[in-house]
Amino acid sequence: MEQPERTNYLYFPLANDSGMISAVTPLLHGDLKTGQNSFLLAPVTAEDLHNSRSARNFWIFIEEYGAWSVGGNSPRQMMLNFSDTPEAVTLEAGLLWHKITRTNPELGITAEITNFVPATADTVELMRVRITNTGSAPVRFTPTAAIPIYGRSATNIRDHRHVTSLLHRIRTTPSGVVVKPTFCFDERGHLLNRTNYGVFGVTGTGGKPVGFFPKVESFIGAGGSFEWPEAVVRNRVDFCRAGEEFAGWEAVGAIRFREESLEPGASCSYIMVMTISEAETDLEYFVEKFGTDEAFEQYLRENKAFWDRKLSSLVFNSGDSDYSNWLRWVGIQPILRRICGCSFLPYHDYGRGGRGWRDLWQDCLALLLQDPEPVRELLLGNYAGVRIDGSNATIIGNRPGEFSADRNNISRVWMDHGAWPYFTTQLYLDQSGDLGFLLEEQTYFKDAQINRSLDRDGDWDPGQGNCLRTRDGAVYRGSILEHILVELLVPFFNVGSHNQIRLENADWNDALDMAAERGESVAFTAFFGNNLSDLGRLLNDFEIRTGIDTVELAEELLPLLDTITGPIDYCSIEAKRHLLQTFFDSCRHRLSGRKVKVAVAQLAADLAAKGRWIAGNIRTGEWVTSSEGLNWFNGYYDNDGERVEGEFPDGVRITLTGQVFTVMGETATSEQAAMVVRTVEHYLKDRNLGGYRLNSDFGGIRTNLGRGFGFAYGHKENGAIFSHMVVMYAYALYRRGFVREGHQVLRSLYDLSHDFENSGIYPGVPEYFDPQGRGMYPYLTGSASWYLLTLLTEVYGIKGQRGDLVLEPKLLSEEFDASGKISVDTCFAGHRLRVVYQNPGRLDCGSYRMLSLRLNGQPVSCHNTGNMARIAREVLVKQNDKGDLLLLVELGPAVNQKI
Repeated sequence: MEQPERTNYLYFPLANDSGMISAVTPLLHGDLKTGQNSFLLAPVTAEDLHNSRSARNFWIFIEEYGAWSVGGNSPRQMMLNFSDTPEAVTLEAGLLWHKITRTNPELGITAEITNFVPATADTVELMRVRITNTGSAPVRFTPTAAIPIYGRSATNIRDHRHVTSLLHRIRTTPSGVVVKPTFCFDERGHLLNRTNYGVFGVTGTGGKPVGFFPKVESFIGAGGSFEWPEAVVRNRVDFCRAGEEFAGWEAVGAIRFREESLEPGASCSYIMVMTISEAETDLEYFVEKFGTDEAFEQYLRENKAFWDRKLSSLVFNSGDSDYSNWLRWVGIQPILRRICGCSFLPYHDYGRGGRGWRDLWQDCLALLLQDPEPVRELLLGNYAGVRIDGSNATIIGNRPGEFSADRNNISRVWMDHGAWPYFTTQLYLDQSGDLGFLLEEQTYFKDAQINRSLDRDGDWDPGQGNCLRTRDGAVYRGSILEHILVELLVPFFNVGSHNQIRLENADWNDALDMAAERGESVAFTAFFGNNLSDLGRLLNDFEIRTGIDTVELAEELLPLLDTITGPIDYCSIEAKRHLLQTFFDSCRHRLSGRKVKVAVAQLAADLAAKGRWIAGNIRTGEWVTSSEGLNWFNGYYDNDGERVEGEFPDGVRITLTGQVFTVMGETATSEQAAMVVRTVEHYLKDRNLGGYRLNSDFGGIRTNLGRGFGFAYGHKENGAIFSHMVVMYAYALYRRGFVREGHQVLRSLYDLSHDFENSGIYPGVPEYFDPQGRGMYPYLTGSASWYLLTLLTEVYGIKGQRGDLVLEPKLLSEEFDASGKISVDTCFAGHRLRVVYQNPGRLDCGSYRMLSLRLNGQPVSCHNTGNMARIAREVLVKQNDKGDLLLLVELGPAVNQKI
């Protein structure tokens, strides 16, 4: 990209699996951290990216010219940026490395700055500055690195900013500046600090600096700033040497190198190492490891290879190379979200870092497709966050299975949380065939919050630990199936005055957070209903495939299986609430520890009955009509107990969410689904941008529904083109056979993202698009996982079914290349699998059938109906000695179709 600094809000992520997280802009602004309480560069929001207080700056001082910033962070260069002859700047970036090349023709100087976080166990960011004399005469200059060291918690950016600087203990080493605060400042209880923050610099040949300006005050000088620091502008030589110590100051890694002279065409380089480390060893170790050009190049090559391997397990090759390449960037987003959570890049409006409950499960969707091997243990560990009342912990620890209560000490429940674990687990079971996973045992999370946050357990205290116990004090363990049942059955009975599941503190849309008393989520009631029906089918298959006809469940759960123990009328809201309260009372503090055997067939039938009832109730009771003759599903009830969607005096109110989950599952009939497609196209399609909005304009603030309606319409959860729900809408359309419509929805997100003039983002799918088409909150969004899931399992039609491989392509003619081919590399049954569809006639979906399938050149035994083929897992497992697998699928005219 040329002149990237002319696009505001651009930032690029750099990270590794060891927890180093970085953001860097074309002007080298951004931040660097390993967690909420350990920032080397000061934490920044997107709005802070305009200034350079957290710039990784590097200066050269030329006697005849003065100070020049390789990052463009000087007043003189900023003025040039607004002129007709700015400095020439080029951005080049790849899977997770970033390079800026800046040329000043007047000086005859080009600077190339490369940044990356190495794919090692080290928590470091590396930066190399290469200076080249592109002029016709020799040039002499004095180089100075200047990287501010914030060195503390993000909380202290406003809370005790100066006081926490008094904790700083600064020392200079042979290569750099190290800051180690005495305490981690927290008025609830200060802790001794173990974290070191270091900025080191050497020449490309390993040459040491000549001195340092480690205190901000002395570096910038009286009246100076990081954009025009006195130590550089005056080329001061009163720097300190290695081995000096200072206490109680704001710090900067300002490192002076010896004067350099370059002949025309010659270059020299400087390597900066930024580290956050709890090691008590000499931090100069990092300079020894990374501090030469040769080492820098080696680790850069390894970094590129690491991320290339990471993404090679899921590679789409379509007829559009730009689209295929864009999908590579979508593929890295779930990995970034696992590392960064939702909050550790500049759009961090989701709080203090880490991932939420919903994120855990939806990110696993992509991991199952990209790197399935570790997912079993991840899923098993995640279930330890489930409470016996069907809610869950909301702070996710750094280690698998580590949970604690809500980060803000607010007792609250998101009603949709119980729906996601089963959806993800089902994908795992279909991909792996590991039905025995349902019988694995796991603990339950326990704290003072009970009855889905409506009450507190006065008999619990933190000394009892965060595991549910039996009355004799033993830690209780239940099967994964039992955990799933708790999460699906409790909401079924937890209904509001319209017999839909209570909205509680919000559902998937966090901004619907002001209807806890009387709000209901019809949309997610449909999702829960589909899960109940699907789990019933799964249990029938479980019994057939395993021969197991009974399962053990905690006796307290039996009332929730009312068709077995004593049927109730599901139309009776009071009967549901009474049964639920009985259950809550039975497990208020501890469980009995007794388990009972339940017939699998009876359990499956109970779940199926509940699922059918939900579908029928919504299908008939929540279908609304407009005066234009269009119909859709009401998705919500507000805190006044009033229906949210429909036609009102001030206009039509419709949410995309209310249509997605009714169409995705079994709620909408085929006729209703077709009508929903027409209605969404009419009311929610943005005519200017081409995308699909999350909701129509409800016409003002809705204090009886949620904060989202205080947002300006067209932004975020109030009517933006919200990628997450748009992708799920595409998924729902493909599942129900609306292939061209689903393709149009998926493609709309690509078109919006790919339109850089409007989106202003690097490749990938953002959380949403604002009214001008700007991509907002890039990288850290669950949309990416859903996009990959939809593309692989629905568009390419490659999916598991109880462990077998199923092919059911829904590809359109324009998706094939000129020769009629399209392919994908994925993982299945322990193999890297490439599936190639050959469609020489470039027929459209619905016009072709699968004529033949060949595995590694040989016809493969399978059940092939033409539209769907199923290959038994054993067929693939037997290929163990043949390495990667190639599956060629020939498509030809369907019956009664002509080319």
